[in-house]
Amino acid sequence: MSRQSAQMNSFFRQVYAVVEQIPHGKVMSYGHIAHILGSPRAARQVGWAMRCCPENLPWQRVVMADGTITGGVYADIRKALLEAEGVAFLPDGRVDMTICCVKGSEGIDASACLRHSANP
Repeated sequence: MSRQSAQMNSFFRQVYAVVEQIPHGKVMSYGHIAHILGSPRAARQVGWAMRCCPENLPWQRVVMADGTITGGVYADIRKALLEAEGVAFLPDGRVDMTICCVKGSEGIDASACLRHSANP
């Protein structure tokens, strides 16, 4: 495995450790996850990680910073899952980030996420 692949796998594990801590009925943006992990410019890498995340993660809880739901053909499924969790939406279909976004690192143990990179 190349050094870059190993670093990406480590970062992906950290992303998954954050995502598994997002509470029911809340969401986080790709950029917010990157910021919590100490890589504020790595939102795109968080997106790459989410494209191949383990099935048991609450992947629907990761949205764009403005509340837009991504996911291509899975966007409707993602929205339905979030609605079932009680996530509030704006009239234009975006998640209401003022109500549903995790604030700061509220409830997220960043140190545990960073430990995931050392313990695969």
